[in-house]
Amino acid sequence: MSNETHYDLIIVGGGMVGASLAIALKNSGLRIAVIEAIATNAPQQPSYDDRGIALAYGSQRIFESMGLWPQFAQHCTAISDVHVSDRGHFGVTRLSAKDEHVPALGQVITARVMGSILKSALSSQDNLSYLCPIKVKAVQQYDDFVEVELDNNQMLSTQLLVAADGGQSTIRHLLKLGALEHDYQQTAITANITTERPHNGKAFERFTDSGPIALLPMSDNRSSLVWTVKTGDETALLNATEHEFLNQLQARFGHQLGRFLRVGQRHHYALKRMQTDQPVQQRIVLIGNAAHSLHPIAGQGFNLGLRDVAALADVLVNADAKHDCGDARLLHDYQQWRVQDHDKVIKATEHLVNIFSNDNFLLGHCRGAALSMMDALPPAKHWLAQKSMGLGNKQPRLARGIPL
Repeated sequence: MSNETHYDLIIVGGGMVGASLAIALKNSGLRIAVIEAIATNAPQQPSYDDRGIALAYGSQRIFESMGLWPQFAQHCTAISDVHVSDRGHFGVTRLSAKDEHVPALGQVITARVMGSILKSALSSQDNLSYLCPIKVKAVQQYDDFVEVELDNNQMLSTQLLVAADGGQSTIRHLLKLGALEHDYQQTAITANITTERPHNGKAFERFTDSGPIALLPMSDNRSSLVWTVKTGDETALLNATEHEFLNQLQARFGHQLGRFLRVGQRHHYALKRMQTDQPVQQRIVLIGNAAHSLHPIAGQGFNLGLRDVAALADVLVNADAKHDCGDARLLHDYQQWRVQDHDKVIKATEHLVNIFSNDNFLLGHCRGAALSMMDALPPAKHWLAQKSMGLGNKQPRLARGIPL
């Protein structure tokens, strides 16, 4: 390793998950490098079409512990209530921050603003080297370290390599790791919507026979739309005029927010479930979408990845100061901590897709009855709200609002 630059920790991927891990470890004493493949663009003006990111209440507490929440809060729209319904059937479930004795069930912030805040925090971090734009070309694992070759032929070494490089993870492919995958044969259409009536901080989840429609409250009376349709049906909706698109959405969603007045740029992506079967390797850990990707039906994708960050940071900071941060015992502790949360969230998401994304007539009536029953049972609603907020029994210190 004498001719290489050595780090305690290398994070591949400088997106929201990778950047959050680096910031969580700012006081750890670890020498960290972040490798990001995509060049950082110059600051842009806020746009109507800025993509919204839903942060569960548990994720808010993690960012509070990292000292970032004051910067986030001024750009967030609070989710005060959630309205869950099933198109064509009776029965609703209503979740309320007031009932849960929390300031909000979650928050919505644009990806642009969130990225800017994280980038600013990284730029002032003393224990960090930010390498961008640059790609990882090869990875070699040894007993005591990992060697990383970059596409500029530079060689790095590290005690621990963390892959936070998204669903098409370069590290996962270089290691030839297997993954359990399922194609839902569904496509999500995303856009921002302006409605006739103010949303007043209310989020909506409306199940239909082709998939769920979610509307999340944003600033300026916008709502962030995620409309799930059967793959193949998205083409006509993407090509429709604004008037045609809004009319079809209105017919599927209803008039809880009055008329839909405006839709911004429409984007789409195929929906697949992916779970890496071995996210912890010798001196390598995969986190966030590099390890698991979910259907957006429960809005838990980024929040699950952020809990990966909180748990891994907790394990690394808790270790003896002289301890090797890539030691197999530490990584085993992290894996044991996270496996239950991963499995529970992925299975719960899968059940929701199977139950609520089909056109079975009899099952539709059962769904309506279940929603009505849950709405009438406070303990059941409390359980659902706790899961939606990303709260559980055993949480890392960051998730409990305790700085590392």
